[in-house]
Amino acid sequence: MGSMRERYDALVENGEISRDEAQIALISHFDRLLDELSVKRVSQKSSPLGWLFGKHKDNHSGVHGLYVYGEVGRGKTMLMDLFFSCLPDGDKRRAHFNDFMADVHDRINRHRQALTRGETKQNDPIPPVASSLAKEAKVLCFDEFTVTDIADAMVLSRLFTALFKDGVTLVATSNVAPENLYKNGLNRQLFLPFIKILEENVEVFNLDADTDYRLEKADRKPVYITPLGHVAQEKMDAAWALIEQGHIAKPEIVDVRGHPVHVPRVVNNAARFDYIDLCSVPLAAADYLALSSRYDTFFVDNVPIMDDEHRNETKRFILLIDTLYDRHIRLFISAAATPDKLYQGKNQTTETFEFERTASRLFEMQSEEYLANWSEKQVK
Repeated sequence: MGSMRERYDALVENGEISRDEAQIALISHFDRLLDELSVKRVSQKSSPLGWLFGKHKDNHSGVHGLYVYGEVGRGKTMLMDLFFSCLPDGDKRRAHFNDFMADVHDRINRHRQALTRGETKQNDPIPPVASSLAKEAKVLCFDEFTVTDIADAMVLSRLFTALFKDGVTLVATSNVAPENLYKNGLNRQLFLPFIKILEENVEVFNLDADTDYRLEKADRKPVYITPLGHVAQEKMDAAWALIEQGHIAKPEIVDVRGHPVHVPRVVNNAARFDYIDLCSVPLAAADYLALSSRYDTFFVDNVPIMDDEHRNETKRFILLIDTLYDRHIRLFISAAATPDKLYQGKNQTTETFEFERTASRLFEMQSEEYLANWSEKQVK
């Protein structure tokens, strides 16, 4: 398979990426992790009875993972994906953290339903959920590790205590250091044990690269329209008319876990919303995941300036953009300001850190490369 450094050097030589000393420093830590995981796999297979005697030992001796944080656009996700490609097939999982937590809550709900039906006598859903996750993958790679939801915050400590005990290795990227996760969140004191558990089981690395590579993709398409007003409305309507191609858009109701999500206008796999439809109502990660699985193009009209007085709406907007970006959805948007001026909160909150990533992604979603990749996906 080769080392991660060898693959990185090949990408540089082919002109696909630029050489970055901060990234190279991080790669040495990734290669250390690859070596330790390889030794662990070999030790498990070194004896015909290794599966019996080694398995129990291994469950309590997981390899320390890696938690990479830093400013947006520095190559964290690219490097984690490169690391993931170096791992042998099987026994690994790569996911956006929001997707993973949606899966965890689904499993918890299914366990509770099974308990109600009398199919299990185990009242606590966390141990069996953690056990099933550990059996599926011994290396978990999470992109954009962030905690904004109190439901997530309340289960993370116990969930990851069980996962680490079962020998799971965590690799994660984030915009913030572990001590800043869930900053100013509701009942944060109950979340603090998770930070300690996390720091005991991962090496923390600050990727302090100089260049925001997303902002270098400056050839942008007219899919982000600002400022708001009559001209912006005309441009959004004109783009929507090209999507309609003479068809009549109709509203739809999408059922998500038994509750309806209203979609005002739908035509040709495209959906059109106002900001309030997506961010001023109590939608969650599962709702945005369901919508992005159903539509490949989103129109979002009238995105306002966000601030400290509208934290819930801001959190939903951040989560929405994370989901659309991760699913590589084409986005047309009309907004009150450019992405870097869209959030104007004055207090240092979780949203202050998170919106830096949101702004960077909104810039990238306008790029020639992003839209070209979207087109290629449609052909496939």
